Amino acid sequence: MAQALYKIRLKKGDKVMVRSGKYKGQVGKIIATHPRDNKVTVEGINIIKRHIKKTQTNPAGGIKEITKPIDVSKVGILDPTGKKPTRLKYSITDGKKTRHYASTGKEVATNG
Repeated sequence: MAQALYKIRLKKGDKVMVRSGKYKGQVGKIIATHPRDNKVTVEGINIIKRHIKKTQTNPAGGIKEITKPIDVSKVGILDPTGKKPTRLKYSITDGKKTRHYASTGKEVATNG
């Protein structure tokens, strides 16, 4: 049976701030979203060290730093006017769905 997809309002390229946990207060850009796991990968956040064994393709081996996903509930999109994390809300005008900051009501600038 297929696993349910979560609705993630954040998109790739959004600037977010971590609200709780080890990285609380740190800001980064979303690299990838993972709707099946309800997680997002944020650049510079939740970095782990992975020990890589020597192989023919990787003769050096060694320790590699990998960015792991963080739960979407721990991050909030950064409102540029207040410099604080906020939630998102949607509004439909003229048949177009737009994202807005919940705190100020201003439209989120598209990054595409």
